[in-house]
Amino acid sequence: MQKKVKVKPNSKQQKIEEQPDGSLTAYLKSPPVDGKANEELIKLLADKFDTPKSHIRIKLGLSSQQKLIEIDTDI
Repeated sequence: MQKKVKVKPNSKQQKIEEQPDGSLTAYLKSPPVDGKANEELIKLLADKFDTPKSHIRIKLGLSSQQKLIEIDTDI
């Protein structure tokens, strides 16, 4: 499964909201420095989709706010 995710780092709350178009908006507490926000995003998505962190990868947008995430749900 692939999801488009818009990331908002340095947020006060940590949460994920599903948008009407099926994409996600992730509010992260971490700053976008040294991959910290990406690590937090993967952990948050793993919790949301109840899948191991190793089954989630960022396909596009490693250093962008717009990301394409691939989630392997075939466990």
